[in-house]
Parts: sequence; C-alpha cells; structure tokens
Amino acid sequence: MQKPFSRKEAEQFFALLSAREPEPKTELRYLNAFTLLVAVVLSAQATDKGVNKATGPLFAVADTPDKMAALGEEGVAGYIRTIGLYRTKAKNVVALSRVLISRHQGRVPSDRAALEALPGVGRKTANVVLNVAFAEPTIAVDTHIFRVANRTGLAPGKTPLAVELGLEKIVPAAYRQNAHHWLILHGRYVCVARKPRCTVCIVRAFCRFEGKTEEPTDTTTKHRTQPRQGRAEKTAGKIQPSAKRTVSVKRTVQATSAASVSKPRAASVRAPRKPR
Repeated sequence: MQKPFSRKEAEQFFALLSAREPEPKTELRYLNAFTLLVAVVLSAQATDKGVNKATGPLFAVADTPDKMAALGEEGVAGYIRTIGLYRTKAKNVVALSRVLISRHQGRVPSDRAALEALPGVGRKTANVVLNVAFAEPTIAVDTHIFRVANRTGLAPGKTPLAVELGLEKIVPAAYRQNAHHWLILHGRYVCVARKPRCTVCIVRAFCRFEGKTEEPTDTTTKHRTQPRQGRAEKTAGKIQPSAKRTVSVKRTVQATSAASVSKPRAASVRAPRKPR
C-alpha cells in the first residue's frame, strides 16, 4: 500500500510544478466563455489538438449561442467531422446553445448545477469552465489527472470523483487554482500512460510509483547528432579510418601477389627408386 502524501510533501510537489510552469493555461483554444464551453464539450474522447483544428473555422462563424443555434446540427457537424462522435456532439452543442438563449440570456452560467443541466455537460466539463472562465479553484479530473493522482499516490481513488475529492483535500490552497493545469500537463508530457518519463520528472522524489523507468535521460530527450567514431571524416582531405583499413588490406594483398610472381615455387624432383 502506498504511503499517503504529507502536507509538506504536497506543498513541495506543487512548488516544483509551479516553478517549472508559473502560469499554466489550457491548450484548448477559445474566444470567450461560450466557445470555451463548446471546446470542452467537443474534447470528450478527443485530443486538444484535434479539437483546435476543428473549432478554428467553427468559431470564426459562430462564437455566440445565437450564431451556433442558427447553424443547426448539420451545419455544426460539417465543421467537426474530424472529431469522434461528431454527430452526437453537434446535437449537444446546438441544444446547449438554445438552452443558454432561453434560460440564461445567452450567457454561460457560473453555477455548477446550471452548467451540469446543459446538454452534453458533465462534472468534468463544468469544472473546466468554472476554473478557466470564472477563476474558481476547481479540479477537473480527466484521464491524465486520474493517472497521475493514482500513480504518484498524491490522491489515489477508483473513480474520477474520488480522485477529485482527494485532490481537494491534499492540494495546498495556494496552488488550488492552477493544480488542474499542472497535473494535466504533467500527465500529458511526462507521466505518460505506457512508459512514464521518470528520468526527467521533477517530482520523482515524491512519487510512490514502484515501476519508475530507469533509462538514461538522453535516450528520451536527445537524438544522436554525431556519427560514431571511426565512421566519419575527421578533417577534409584525410582518409577515413574505415578507408585506411581498406587500403591496408589492399596493399597486403598486392604485396603477396607480387611475391608469388617474383619467386615462383621450385619444381619438386623425385629421387630415383632403389633397385630391388
């Protein structure tokens, strides 16, 4: 069983993440609270990169609930076809736009219950919107945060809600606002799913994970830039080491051949047989 984090360890853990990325931001691109809400809804089971590629053209023509509702499901679907489950998501985006118009004067509510009542919006999406758009110290537990919290032992839990509640207890108040972003970025680029990059992890000393990878740092962060010694030209005009060996072998063969020509082997003469 993993040893629980102490308050001091949690403080040091987030202090290191903060020092590396003082002002973390979401990687989803948005223009306002509404486009943020739409982007997060579309990001379910999709990458931020894929969502950004689709929402760029979409938000250029529909950056308000009124414009999005006017596009209709087919219109929205045409912009987001590259995203998984695009038809269901298009339906939800248009539906939530209409609810915002009819119940919230076209504005995104800053209340969790009101957000979760919107079509296609769950607790995680509501937490992201509350944190990013309204500066609430919420923690949205996605697949990256769920993995980091359990693997490191920071806030182990069997469900996203259990992890969220655990993080709310252990994350120091001073780091609560940005904890969501730090943990996502750490899980996305360092504490990755298949082979965590433990050798470049700045919070490795606090991590409870027993299967830490031990590969040298340069195998994951650097590529060979110089050929191996003996295969490259040392300076212009000089023979490569491998070429020297070739020339040496050729000279030996030539010398042997010359010797065999200049000094032919003497013919063998048999001694006469003795009479019986």
